[in-house]
Amino acid sequence: MKICIVYSHHKLGDLIWQLPYIKSISDHHKSKITLITRPTTQAKDILKEEKYIESFFYCHFRKSVWYFLEIFILYSFFRKNNFSHVYILDKISRPAIAAKLAGIKNIIGPGIKSQKNWLTCHRYLSAKDYIMLNYSEQSEMLLNLNGISSENKIPKINISLKSLENVKPLINFDKKKTVAFGVDSFELYKMWFEDQFAELANLLNDNGFADQIFLIASKKNSSVTKKISFLSKRNIFYDCSELNLLEVIKVIKNSNFYVGNNSGPLNLASALGTKAFGLIANDRVSELKNSNINPILPNNYKDEFFRDRKGMRRLNVQRVYNQIVSKLI
Repeated sequence: MKICIVYSHHKLGDLIWQLPYIKSISDHHKSKITLITRPTTQAKDILKEEKYIESFFYCHFRKSVWYFLEIFILYSFFRKNNFSHVYILDKISRPAIAAKLAGIKNIIGPGIKSQKNWLTCHRYLSAKDYIMLNYSEQSEMLLNLNGISSENKIPKINISLKSLENVKPLINFDKKKTVAFGVDSFELYKMWFEDQFAELANLLNDNGFADQIFLIASKKNSSVTKKISFLSKRNIFYDCSELNLLEVIKVIKNSNFYVGNNSGPLNLASALGTKAFGLIANDRVSELKNSNINPILPNNYKDEFFRDRKGMRRLNVQRVYNQIVSKLI
């Protein structure tokens, strides 16, 4: 028995939501798995201590002429490893085509559009299922259709503090009350405003809940971290926009709690076991039901998308502060 699982989405947060289902497949077959995903997820770093994953293989899943080259790359990888099963946790066809050409006997996927032509399973998600269900629910349904139960749906990442000792930043976290803020997102409409983060930082600092605050953002959004620091006018911030993912993980693991927009680092904080508060005003909080995230919502919140960043103003600073403190005391 040799199992391979493919997940082609590029966002870290999306991969984290798939971890319970990846583990369920491993548990069902009583076998460690090989995970194929994009290098942008940095799965080799964040999942290196997961005992149910034996190895990783990166594929970029690019379009145009790369489509055919990557079919050949995947075909060669499947032939070399002689997998008994290939599970595909999204609608992409390339891995299914490559697995079929490589003679894999068990190829399981959601079967959306042309993908079903290359699968060996006979029960698929409908087009309506794929539209109506979120990514996590899609994978749960796919596994159920193929006789695999998913008892624990909450993502969890095991990574020890000892393994992070020599990872930057080399800071003594023990002497200070450390908080992490996740201040950006791939989607602008999910981002709380910089002045709001600055005001929250000052409140937490004034009332003894934060001595140092790590501002987590991508390098391209370093202007966001700088603006928050400028507006706060306090020397309590550490700009994490230059840190790599493993360094961000060290910061989150060593933080007393995490506050942030609904993006990958929020899901990462929850999966790492850090108390996580999610700032939700413009998207669906129902998508966080299978997590340990503490959502903070505005008054008169509706579980729907509102794709205008101005809607994040509905989530006022005092309300956020009060809800955080109520969970800490």
